[in-house]
Amino acid sequence: QAEEELQEACARQALQLQEMGRRERLLRADAGRAREQLESFKSQVLQACSPAGVAGTVVTEQQVIEKVRQISEESQQSQEREKCLQEELSSWLLKEKEVSENVEVFKKSLYELQ
Repeated sequence: QAEEELQEACARQALQLQEMGRRERLLRADAGRAREQLESFKSQVLQACSPAGVAGTVVTEQQVIEKVRQISEESQQSQEREKCLQEELSSWLLKEKEVSENVEVFKKSLYELQ
């Protein structure tokens, strides 16, 4: 009986090892696909950042990183500028509303005087 239990335990261990091996193969395959996708994306970014029409020009990863940083900073500045312009526009609209109200009061007073 002990021998049977030992054989069953060994069989379970063997199945577990097979399952672990299968999972490892899947993970390695997934990692390989992810690596390929990353390399593809990297080459697309480098190609997109290469100066158009300049043959033989090589763009380094550092140049791409700097360009992405620059674009990010410009985007942030644009957002801040847009926010300032929105506030300015709101202020102008408020002033315009006040002026319109004052004009209406003035018109009403002028009408009453006539």
